[in-house]
Formats: sequence, C-alpha cells, structure tokens
Amino acid sequence: MKYYVLFGPPGAGKGTQATAMVEKYNLHHISTGALLRKEIAAGTELGLQAKSLIEKGCLVPDEVVEGMIESEFKSVKGVDGFLLDGFPRTLPQAEALDAILAKNAEEVTATVSIMIPDAMIMERIKGRALKEGRADDASEDVINNRIATYHNQTEPLIEYYRKSEKYHEIDGIGTIEEVRDRIFNVMNKF
Repeated sequence: MKYYVLFGPPGAGKGTQATAMVEKYNLHHISTGALLRKEIAAGTELGLQAKSLIEKGCLVPDEVVEGMIESEFKSVKGVDGFLLDGFPRTLPQAEALDAILAKNAEEVTATVSIMIPDAMIMERIKGRALKEGRADDASEDVINNRIATYHNQTEPLIEYYRKSEKYHEIDGIGTIEEVRDRIFNVMNKF
C-alpha cells in the first residue's frame, strides 16, 4: 500500500491536482475536512465527538482526526494507496501518522509538495474568493494569517520529510497540466 502526503501552502493547487492523482494511481483521497463531515454524517463515535466540539466552536483535537484517518485506512478497500490532503500539518501530526502506519509495518511513501511564492498565494486565494464567492478568502488579513500559519506550523514538515528522503518538491508555477506532469514524473518513481 502506498501513502502519499500532499503538501504545500494555501492556494498551491492541491485540491485541483488531487483529483488527477487519485484517478491515475488508484488512490483514496483523504481530505481532513471531508473526512470530518463524513464521520459526522455517519454518526460514528468519532463523528459525534467532532460534531460536539465543532458546535461549541472548538477545534477538533489531533487524536480525533488521527482516529478518523486510521479508521479510513482500515475500512477502504480496492485501492493501491492513500493521498492525505490537509494532514499532517504539524510535526506532532507527522509523528502520529508514522506511528499509525508503523502498526501495520507501513510508512509514508512520499511527500509531494507543490510550492509557490507568497505573492502568488495571495493572488490565487483572492482569485478563488471572487470565482467561488468565498468570503473567508477575500480578506488580506485572513490570507496573511493563513500564510503565516503555514510558514510557522506546517513548513517545518519539509525538513522532517527531507531527512527521511521522502520529500519531493514540485514547482507549482505554470498551467495545471504542467504542474500535473511534474507531479506525475515524481509519483511514477514509486
């Protein structure tokens, strides 16, 4: 089984590229937001925990998200692997993912990191706000906070995965097809 981590700053095109990656390599896409909604809709114990926290305006703790991901690994059949999108975002989450996979003598296959400069992040997110009517993407302060959070909390994962030689950086500048070709060139190695 292959386990890919899709990585990059907000607006890098992860969602756009994930669909093609899933189709080409027979992967199951695990987006943490979609996973939370699925578990809540199914009324699972983890979903009920998450729903209660979300309704109170609290963040869902790592342990709950990790439990959902582990459950997804165990329950999804008929795929060649998983594409994790939105998890891990911090070093403790990366360590937890390693521990979950180690239980079954598995490990992260590769981290595919789509990188773009901060100015392009701002430009793309503002464009998405106009196109999709997303108010949360319209404020420069909110966008700047998301960029800062990415740099402070998520970017340290680059070194974490680089040390284990699982980090593969993709230039995210270009057409969707150009970026997709770069991603496929990396993934074809696995």
